[in-house]
Formats: sequence, C-alpha cells, structure tokens
Amino acid sequence: MTDNSPLISNDAVVFGILMTILALVFATSSSTNLFWKKFYRIVPSILLCYFIPAVLNSAGIISGEASSLYKVASRYLLPTSLILLTLSIDFKGILKLGPKALIMFLSGSVGIIIGGPLALLVVSFFFPEILGGVGPDEIWRGLATIAGSWIGGGANQTAMLEVFGASPGLFSQMIAVDVLVANVWMAVLLYWAAKPGKIDKIFKADSSAIIALQEKVEKYRESILKVPTMADTMKILGIGFALTGFSHLIADNVAPFISENYPQLGQYSLDSTFFWIVVVATTGGLLLSFTKARELEGAGASRLGSVFLYVLVATIGMQMDLMAVLDNPVFFLIGICWMFFHILIMLLVAYLIKAPFFFVAVGSQANVGGAASAPIVASAFNPSLAPVGVLMAVLGYALGTYGAYLCGLLLQLVHNM
Repeated sequence: MTDNSPLISNDAVVFGILMTILALVFATSSSTNLFWKKFYRIVPSILLCYFIPAVLNSAGIISGEASSLYKVASRYLLPTSLILLTLSIDFKGILKLGPKALIMFLSGSVGIIIGGPLALLVVSFFFPEILGGVGPDEIWRGLATIAGSWIGGGANQTAMLEVFGASPGLFSQMIAVDVLVANVWMAVLLYWAAKPGKIDKIFKADSSAIIALQEKVEKYRESILKVPTMADTMKILGIGFALTGFSHLIADNVAPFISENYPQLGQYSLDSTFFWIVVVATTGGLLLSFTKARELEGAGASRLGSVFLYVLVATIGMQMDLMAVLDNPVFFLIGICWMFFHILIMLLVAYLIKAPFFFVAVGSQANVGGAASAPIVASAFNPSLAPVGVLMAVLGYALGTYGAYLCGLLLQLVHNM
C-alpha cells in the first residue's frame, strides 16, 4: 500500500459510504427537529451531498481518482437521469424562456476566453517567474487546456492539449486547477440556488417565465400523481436504462465513424462518445415527452431521475482534493482570478439585461461543468428545470474548441509580451 493509497479502495464499500451520506443528508433535511431546520436554512442539502465526499477524498479516506464510481455514474446513471427528468418536460415552455438564457451562456463563454489571459497578466505582474517555462512547459499551453474544459468539456480539453502541446507534468497540474476551482464555484452556485430571490431582486430580474414553467410542470405532475406499483417502477427504469443502452449503442458507432472518416468534425466534439450519449439520451427523453410515456411522471419518473443525479453529485464531490491547492498555489491563484473574471462578466451582463440568477448559474455551469453538472445546478433550483441545463451544456460542446483555441492564442500573446 503506497502513501497515496486511500484508506478505503473497494468501490462497493465507497458506494455504500456515498449512499449513507445521501441518506443521512435527506433524512436530516426533512426532519422536523429545530436544529436541522435552522441548519438547512443556511446550508443547502445538495451542497452537503457534494462537499462531504470531497472532504473524505481530501482526507485520504476514499479516492475519486482511484475509483470507477464517477465513470459509472456519468456514463450510466447520468443519461438515465436526463431521460427521466425530460420525460414530462414542457418543451414549448423551455423555448418560451426566451433569448436571455442563450445570452448568459455566451457571456459565460466570453468570460472564460477573456478571463484566462487577464488572470495570467494580473498574476504574472506579482509572480513574473511563472512565465519562465520553456517549450512544452510554458504555462500558457497548460492554461489553454483549462479553457477547453471550461467552455466545452473533456474532449475539448484533450483537443487543446494536442493543439498547444503542454507537457504531461504541466497538464496534470492544470487538471488539478481545473477540478478544484470549477468544483468550488459549483459549490457556490449550489448554495445560492436555494435562495435566488435575493440576487434577482438586486438585478430587478423578471423570472416569471421560469416560475410559469415550474408551475406548469408541477400542476401536470399533480394531475397524474398516483401510488406507484412495481410495474410502474419497472417501466420507468426499463425505459430509462433501455434508452441509455441505445444511447451507448449509437455513440459507440457514430463517434469512431466520425473520428475515422471526418476527423475535422472533432473540433465540434462530434467524435466524443460522451457527447453522443448525452445528445441521444436527452433527445430520447424529449421525444418521449410528446407520448403517453410522459404519464409515468405520475409514478415518480423524475424522482428516480433525481436519485441518480444525486449519486452523480456525490461522485463528482469525491473528485475534489481540497489539499491540492498547496502543491502549486500560484497556478490556483491564476485559476481563481480566471473564475473571478468569468463571474464578473456574467453578473455584469445579467444586471444589464435583467436576467434571472437561474440563467447566470446554469449558463456558467453549462460552460465550466458541462453536461455532467449543468443539470445538477438547474435541478437545485427545481427538478423540472434540469433539461434547460442539459440543452445549454450541449451547446458548449459545439463552441468549446473554437473558444478555447482563441483563448489559447490570447494566453500566448500575454505570455510573450
């Protein structure tokens, strides 16, 4: 057993711990005990589902890096969750949310493209030695890979690694910055998702379209609500996992075909298996919302979808190492400054166009977190809004390589000044 080995490495045991955490959080958050009522007024339950596994990972009790649970949750449970959450969605209602959602997403992308070079410029003024790398170890090359991750996702990040040629050592350090800074920001969003009204009041935002969509979905749920039978639950799970299997089948054939025959489409992430899994699953769920299958919502389709989503939240949490910041504090300082500029631009645009905080949070997470976490943040506002996060995240895959490439060129410009 090496020094880096976690105390508990058996995934079955780790999964049991994560499920125990989720059970305890939900048991206490629904408790009538006065202490827990006051506690959860301050700390949102979803934040604990995310943060407690992060603490266990940082303490070396479990290890997100050594575990396969995140891959299982993101590849199997996430698409099933997306299907079950979109099953009853009012697609026309989503379209009625208007252009502000798209504007906030694009302002988030601009914030990443501009924020990286600005952060490098500011931090290098105080720590000029960070510009001393040579060749593949030049810091701008590594930062460009973060841009790929924060606008698109893992496939775009890999594309930037190939394009700009960061060294393996630098790339591994940038992954730590990417994961920690992005996850801390996600934790902040989850906290404020429980109380968006305060920010909406400052922005003088009109969130009536979002509230109308929530109410419409909730009224529909009430009209078809019933006590689920075993047959109902099996139908829900059968549809969810069957469509997930179909998504994998399509992705496993389409992605390699595009990679081999149309490699130029890789810049749109169309050669990414995960991209196709998410797209096919979401499309399948939306198509089912126009059929009688949407009545399965009355038997708890979205509730089961939320269960899978919370398992994903816990596995994302266990990817975060809170102690990694001690390895290269200057790199993390750049990441924090970068995120600050991204947030600043988004909040400024939201204030100018009076956009609800929901669009700020989901637009940001659709960039920084992608399809794995945008629906989590959206559902923290209301489970019926999860599909909005998915649709915005898919857009990020298309823009990721372009935006990250432009950001990489600007980073190089700052580095060579």
